[in-house]
Amino acid sequence: MRSNQELLQLKEQAVALRRAGKSRREIKALLGPMSNATLNEALQGVPPPEWTRRPRAKDAVRAQARELREKGLDYEEIAAELGVSKGSVSLWVRDMPRPPHLSYEEARKRSAEGVRRYWAVEGPVREAARQGVISTAAAEIGVLSDREILIAGAIAYWCEGTKSKPHRRDDRVVFINSDPGLIRLFLRFLDSAGVEPERVTYRVHIHENANVRAAEQFWLEVTGADEAQFRKSTLKRHNPKTVRKNVGEAYHGCLRIEVMRSAELYQKIAGWAAGAMRGVDTLPGEVSNLACPLPEKDSNLR
Repeated sequence: MRSNQELLQLKEQAVALRRAGKSRREIKALLGPMSNATLNEALQGVPPPEWTRRPRAKDAVRAQARELREKGLDYEEIAAELGVSKGSVSLWVRDMPRPPHLSYEEARKRSAEGVRRYWAVEGPVREAARQGVISTAAAEIGVLSDREILIAGAIAYWCEGTKSKPHRRDDRVVFINSDPGLIRLFLRFLDSAGVEPERVTYRVHIHENANVRAAEQFWLEVTGADEAQFRKSTLKRHNPKTVRKNVGEAYHGCLRIEVMRSAELYQKIAGWAAGAMRGVDTLPGEVSNLACPLPEKDSNLR
């Protein structure tokens, strides 16, 4: 059994060897047999050499957390920035001084910057997922038959087109929209309904401070119509107090499509739309009785 003097000398030698970069196993081999308790007591407070440290997966994240703490970020901000828990942040930086209290303006700017960085990463991921859903759904539709075009076009018109009122009977086909895809669908609908192209006229509705000529050219290309079919554009007076979002090169206004001599076509559209809307009331396995009269609410064209 070693004396107190021998133990003290052994501890001093163990510390010297540790500081020289030796591992625990090497220290035991050089100094002779000793218990782990004795070696632990001798090396208490002496950090191990770097080469004996096992790399940890979150060492780099821990270093980032400490850098952010030095910049004055609080636990929640660091956790949000690095995508870790607040508890982990606390373990990594609790020995560092608390950052000074931020002013309201500084805190607001820092929060806005954190949100911007988050969406810079998250935004493209969500948009890719969104486009994936849209593409898959579009593929499910496939090529539409003439009957499906009639149904889709009639419903589109009943949503966006001009309709007769009980107090103002006006059976004519007028459709207006800003979506080029919907405009193309409606023109294909007119073709499926047997409408001659020369019966169709167009008019651009747009704000007066927009590029009117560019908008007219845009809708010419979308429709593939003859320029003579386009009537003079209708300009909306600009209100300086209004903060509009529909500005820039992507803004083309709305296109108004009118079919000449279209009373009968309007009545057919009313019937097609009513048939489609009544068809959804049929339970699975049942057959809709299309010969029955329309309900009163459907017979009064809106």
